[in-house]
Parts: sequence; C-alpha cells; structure tokens
Amino acid sequence: MADKSVITNLEARVGRLIEEHRRLSGLCSELTRERDSLRAEKRSLEERVRELDAQVGRMQLAEGLAGGGVNREKARARVNRLMREVDKCIALIGQPQVGPADPKRQKVE
Repeated sequence: MADKSVITNLEARVGRLIEEHRRLSGLCSELTRERDSLRAEKRSLEERVRELDAQVGRMQLAEGLAGGGVNREKARARVNRLMREVDKCIALIGQPQVGPADPKRQKVE
C-alpha cells in the first residue's frame, strides 16, 4: 500500500512538471516573438533617428547659409570642410597613377 501511494505521488509530481514545462515553453516562444518584434521596431526607429539627424543638419546648414545667427558659423565650417574634401579629391584625380611597371619608379644603380 505504501508503494502505491509513493508511485501515485510521483505520478502527480511528474504530471505537474510536464504541465509546467509546457506552460513555460509556450511563454518562452511568446517572449521570443515579442523580442524579435521589438528588435525590428528598434532598428526602424534607429533608422528614423538617423534620417531626422541628417534632416536637422541640412536645415541648420540652410539656415546658416541664409544668414541665421547661431548656425552661420557651423554652416561656414561645414562648407569649408566639404570644400577641402572636394579639393583633396580633385588633387587625387590630377595625380598620375604610378604602377609597379612604371620605368620612373625603377631603381637606378
């Protein structure tokens, strides 16, 4: 008789554990879907923030070029930086390309 009650007790515990496992597995799946959804939303919001930051930068540049007080120096500095970058690119384009087979680069002995 005592063996039967121990077995019944174990069966009840195993049943509860199986049910708890099913419940937790379902919860885990639900949370995984929610996490994936939130990650996707986060990526889209980060992209939107980048777009808005770029738009603010363009607006500040336009305001500064139009004669706005505070942003004028920032706009002028940005235009100067962009002009230097363009000048560097033009200088690179104007340089002759020297390859390893170029006779000018061979050592004179």
